[in-house]
Amino acid sequence: MIRVVLPAHLRTLARVGEEVKLEVSGPATQRSVLDALEAGYPVLRGTIRDHDTLRRRPFVRFFACEQDLSHEPPDARLPDAVATGAEPYLVVGAMAGG
Repeated sequence: MIRVVLPAHLRTLARVGEEVKLEVSGPATQRSVLDALEAGYPVLRGTIRDHDTLRRRPFVRFFACEQDLSHEPPDARLPDAVATGAEPYLVVGAMAGG
């Protein structure tokens, strides 16, 4: 069971609480987690990843176990603590401005 924490605006859009629990088949990777998230909550398709390229949207970051995973390959395995549900996978809206 993978635990995913979404930013407030995506929680509102998907009508979920602070944390979503997902079953992921196969290895726990960013791609498999996001695929499961979008399959379970179709309204989130295109909000985290581009519809066509499936690349991370600008101003969206991914964190787990105090590590920024935003630039890791999508098929790289997530830390064991995330795969076992001990730690959540965080989807964070980045801030910009000046």
